[in-house]
Amino acid sequence: MIRVTPSISIAERELVEHFIRAPGPGGQNVNKLASAVELRFDVRRSPSLPDDVRARLERLAGSRLTRDGVLVIDAHRHRTQARNRQDARARLIELIGRAAVAPRPRRATKPTARARERRLESKKHHSAIKGLRQSKPALD
Repeated sequence: MIRVTPSISIAERELVEHFIRAPGPGGQNVNKLASAVELRFDVRRSPSLPDDVRARLERLAGSRLTRDGVLVIDAHRHRTQARNRQDARARLIELIGRAAVAPRPRRATKPTARARERRLESKKHHSAIKGLRQSKPALD
């Protein structure tokens, strides 16, 4: 079990890892070793996620989410497969952790009377300045 928050844990069997060749320079072993990790997590079918967290995670995932609701994380920052595997899991945990935090509801506020008054004074002042820019036809 992978502990994300005190109330959310993900079973190891829900994660699918594929090891692929990493892009970019790599020296002699670049065409021999599959050190990059492609981690897949099925967000829509996961029994571990509450519905509200699932919805926020789908929004946060953006282009990393497939049409089928599978989150795909590619990790190829490090040279070794083990470090890339840890990195992919850490990024998944961080993403789910961000989705687990419910946004605070916005409280509607009203501007104070003084703030409304200042705004109107500013508009009148700006209008007066623009009025001075108009060229008046000369009376002959």
